[in-house]
Amino acid sequence: MSGTLRVAICDPNETSREAIKKSLIGMDQVWLEADSSRYEFFPEIVEQANPDVAIIDIDDDEGKALALVENIAKAHPKCGVVVVSSQADGQLILRAMRAGAREFLNSPVRIEELLGALDRVASASGGDNRSKSGQIITFAGASGGVGTTSIAVNVAVSMAQNPEFSVALVDLDLALGDADVFLDMIPEYTLLDVTQNISRLDLALLRKSLTKHESGVYLLPRPVQIEDLTTISEENFRRVLGLLKASFSHVIVDLSKTYNRLDISALEASDTVVLLTQLDLPCLRNVVRLFSAFELYEGVSSKVKVVVNRSGLDKTQISADKAEETIDREIFARVPNNYFVISECRNNGVPLISQAPKAAITLAIQELAHKLAGSEPMQAVEGDDKSKKRWLNFLSKSEK
Repeated sequence: MSGTLRVAICDPNETSREAIKKSLIGMDQVWLEADSSRYEFFPEIVEQANPDVAIIDIDDDEGKALALVENIAKAHPKCGVVVVSSQADGQLILRAMRAGAREFLNSPVRIEELLGALDRVASASGGDNRSKSGQIITFAGASGGVGTTSIAVNVAVSMAQNPEFSVALVDLDLALGDADVFLDMIPEYTLLDVTQNISRLDLALLRKSLTKHESGVYLLPRPVQIEDLTTISEENFRRVLGLLKASFSHVIVDLSKTYNRLDISALEASDTVVLLTQLDLPCLRNVVRLFSAFELYEGVSSKVKVVVNRSGLDKTQISADKAEETIDREIFARVPNNYFVISECRNNGVPLISQAPKAAITLAIQELAHKLAGSEPMQAVEGDDKSKKRWLNFLSKSEK
């Protein structure tokens, strides 16, 4: 299976072995090749299965288990060994590393820690077959009403048309978020439900907690009750983002306009931040203020890409050149104004790609999605039905 990390497990304890197996089964690009409950049988299993990673729990018999680690490390140098133990003793960790372990994890193993360990082992091996976590792309607004949610939702839908992508959309406007309205959905579970049950979630159960739109986007909406806003902790939210990143190729986060503690957590966890603005003085002034604020958080400012929404709204708009001079940043992309189409889509709960597939605003958002994803654009094929939608190749089209 090209592009897939093959894993074998050895753990005499059935409970902990099944827990790790359950976590691995829910991970994209990870294949559980084999598992064993006996240390003495594992060398033969590794010889036959030739996995990329061997996960060995050493709690049942440290001496025998560490001898096994050394055996696997010497006999199969390309197989990265990950040791798991409920003991966090420094001497034990040192012994495991000297035996040939590349990673040491404490049990019970957190999914995000397991994913990180797998990714590091695969990177150290220098092979192409590795566990790859997804991208978190956060959409923020320079002001209320700049169309952040409409762009975030429609970028998510556009990305989901690529069969190689899996896309999750998180509505982080906890008080007034309406991503579910844009997609005409009534989700069964919300962000509150997921964060409150984070300790019991694995990747497979997480996906079941999301609501899938017909476009392919998985939605995690804001809580139903406004009074529940303060019950979501930053730590639990970060763990949710970690699980989503492990399970989806792209995680789209729609921030609130308050830039609260959860918004900042999302910004820090993001790979890319899309800052939506309009070409008017109040918005551009806020862009400058926000960049100044982002400097307080390590690495956030460098992730930001400025996108102009409602470009061409009226003739009194500040020019793009003047805007770039004002904010001292390049404009990454521009989305043309079409209030009528956007309003119609929102009221009907239908994404742009379905409501107005040939509109200039739809093509611009598809191009934005392509640029953010860093993927090759796909040529539209005449006669494709909805289940076979592909991204349009408009690199050859002139800007209208």
